[in-house]
Amino acid sequence: MIMEIDIIEIIAAIMFFMSFYGLITSKNVIKSIIFIGTMEISVIMFFLSLGFKNDPMPPIGVNPENAADPLPQALMITAIIIGLAVTAVNLTMLISLSRQTRKTDWDTVKNTNTEY
Repeated sequence: MIMEIDIIEIIAAIMFFMSFYGLITSKNVIKSIIFIGTMEISVIMFFLSLGFKNDPMPPIGVNPENAADPLPQALMITAIIIGLAVTAVNLTMLISLSRQTRKTDWDTVKNTNTEY
């Protein structure tokens, strides 16, 4: 059985790896937070594209071949909420870091000796 690969899945994979590369090479904390958010969005986009069907029917009282699977949608709603919480925690830690060091660069923050 040959799997059909959709263009959205390819775009999501490319977006994920570009964000991963940006996260590794980024020297700024704010850019790192943006890259983490972009990675989360690309994973959600990939999983939703896997569960997509043309002309889906509600999963109640219908032939299972034409029924839409509600599980990927429910899991991705949960992933969106978790991603929002992760972003909020990251931004809170960024505010605390910037108040203590007055910098948002990873290298200068590592080399700064501050009392916590």
